[in-house]
Amino acid sequence: MIFFIMHLACLMIFVVPFYWWCIPLAVALLVMRKFAITGGYHRYFSHRTFKTSRVFQFILAFVGGMSAQKGALWWAAHHRHHHKYSDTEDDIHSALRDGFYWSHLGWILSKEYTDYDRHIVRDWNRYPELVWLDRHHMVPPTLLALTCYLLGGSSALIWGFVLSTVALYHTTFAINSLCHMFGTRRYATNDASRNSIWLAIITLGEGWHNNHHHYPHCARQGFFWWEWDPTYYVLKVLSWIRVVWDIKEPPAQFVYATTTVKT
Repeated sequence: MIFFIMHLACLMIFVVPFYWWCIPLAVALLVMRKFAITGGYHRYFSHRTFKTSRVFQFILAFVGGMSAQKGALWWAAHHRHHHKYSDTEDDIHSALRDGFYWSHLGWILSKEYTDYDRHIVRDWNRYPELVWLDRHHMVPPTLLALTCYLLGGSSALIWGFVLSTVALYHTTFAINSLCHMFGTRRYATNDASRNSIWLAIITLGEGWHNNHHHYPHCARQGFFWWEWDPTYYVLKVLSWIRVVWDIKEPPAQFVYATTTVKT
């Protein structure tokens, strides 16, 4: 119900007062939270492609939680399961097998996947603050919504929180759906993953999905210099100031390979 109310609430942009700062606010909160999803939920919590401090780890989990895509542990558990069984009968959101709607958001709305196998993310379960955030995953987005309203009224709430959150939903979900349906395939992976420059542009580099399924153990998804990957660029900058370290790069033998066997 909340999910559909959020979508309907987007129409309020035609009702609430418009100010010059509404658009940059929406874009800023979109990009900030998108990085917490791509760099945090995905490349860090799901694949452990770099290391960081416990403090920054919590920040990634909290800011990612502001996206209203549940907790980092829930997200990582389902994503790890997807990689293990990608586009097979056991994949929970295969566009190849179950179609666009189910892979895009049907599985997320299904009560079947409200919970997750905690054994899959046992490496993160030892951090009580992450477990707490996962259990109380509505706290971060609620705090963000309240902050927007208190600082900028209904306009900030609708533009800064509602509209940008819905945009976050569908740009994230598009990787599960569209990147297994449309695009190019550089590597012969055992699934239907595809690369899309257009999705890479709007998802901070996540659109190089065939690259990612070919070698998911690195922080870089745009393997070549012309492949736009802002998430990786930000991680590199953060490594220069030692906020993150030990960033995993794709080995040359994988980058220049033409085939791969999924294990």
